[in-house]
Amino acid sequence: MQRNEIDLSLHAAPGFAPAELAISDGLVDYAAASAFMEARVAAIADGRANELIWFLEHPPLYTAGTSADPKDLIDPERFPVYATGRGGEYTYHGPGQRVVYVMLDLKRRKQDVRAFVAALESVIINTLEQMNVRGERREDRVGVWVRRPEKPRLPDGSMSEDKIAALGIRLRRWVSFHGLSLNVDPDLSHFTGIVPCGITAYGVTSLVDLGLLVMMSDVDVRLKRAIEDVFGAVVPVPVDPVSGLPSENVLSPAPASAATGG
Repeated sequence: MQRNEIDLSLHAAPGFAPAELAISDGLVDYAAASAFMEARVAAIADGRANELIWFLEHPPLYTAGTSADPKDLIDPERFPVYATGRGGEYTYHGPGQRVVYVMLDLKRRKQDVRAFVAALESVIINTLEQMNVRGERREDRVGVWVRRPEKPRLPDGSMSEDKIAALGIRLRRWVSFHGLSLNVDPDLSHFTGIVPCGITAYGVTSLVDLGLLVMMSDVDVRLKRAIEDVFGAVVPVPVDPVSGLPSENVLSPAPASAATGG
């Protein structure tokens, strides 16, 4: 079955609280964000915290996924490089890119990794569609792509395509972390320090590069709508104005009857 044929509705089973949504202003330190995710995922898995979807931006940096090839790090001195447990290879994060960390308990939704990846791609595709941009998935490469007919064709004669959004996830006890990144208006030259996702045949683009003069807040409204279509309603929560980290909302341990799956 192709990813575009998968049932992409991953709403939580009845009886569970909606996921929380945090939106951070400013640039959030990567190490602090990673530590927060680790703690929050453990709390979600233990039934001590609600699920969380987190919108943020990072200072310029590169991350290496579990499949990263060292030769794809072209300029290791350019920005900090962080090893991470997510799937995938090298990617860039920086100002003007909307990063979305998705901490969801798939035991409450659907214990299907492939469906989860397809659902995240659908969130991006639906977000872009609201701005009259056609994003597409490809069976041989993860992420979301846009066709560039104005660019020279590829050596095999096919149309040029650029990547507008990347995905990389990790699951622990069926709770997800890491997530996706959508290029709104990052400095695209920063991608030249790596081979993004290990793919050399295609370029990288952004909404502004495609001619859409949008603000991050405009994108967030559409992104939230797309997330709710796929994952169900979300509840806004505050963030710390200094660190940019979401507020902690630790719950009492959930009753055994609330758990689904194994």
